[in-house]
Amino acid sequence: MTTEPTTIQPTHSVADAGAAPPKRSPASSSATPSKSDTVIKLLLRARGATPLELIAATDWQAHSVRAFLSGLRKKGRTIVREARKGGEFAYRIVIAHAPAASPPPEGPLESATGGDMPNDTAQA
Repeated sequence: MTTEPTTIQPTHSVADAGAAPPKRSPASSSATPSKSDTVIKLLLRARGATPLELIAATDWQAHSVRAFLSGLRKKGRTIVREARKGGEFAYRIVIAHAPAASPPPEGPLESATGGDMPNDTAQA
């Protein structure tokens, strides 16, 4: 008994070999926030987030959470650690506000030498 050879049909043509892979739609990639965005959002809350909350939200290990917080500090973010009830602590991003411009000094103007300005109206 002889078996006939089987022919394998190609799944794509030779012309498709150099073609680019199909592009993802932009809506599918931006529909879910990244883990970094999630952590920053939690840290911006008024009460911040505990390390356990960050681990639960991202499925990262503890050392990865600490490394991400360190990276945020290196990028210039101000992160504070605050105690909560029950011995827990939370991290929180503090948004620095620009200081208000100081008002101009009041009183008589002085010259560069430190003396008073001469009075033009009082002549002897």
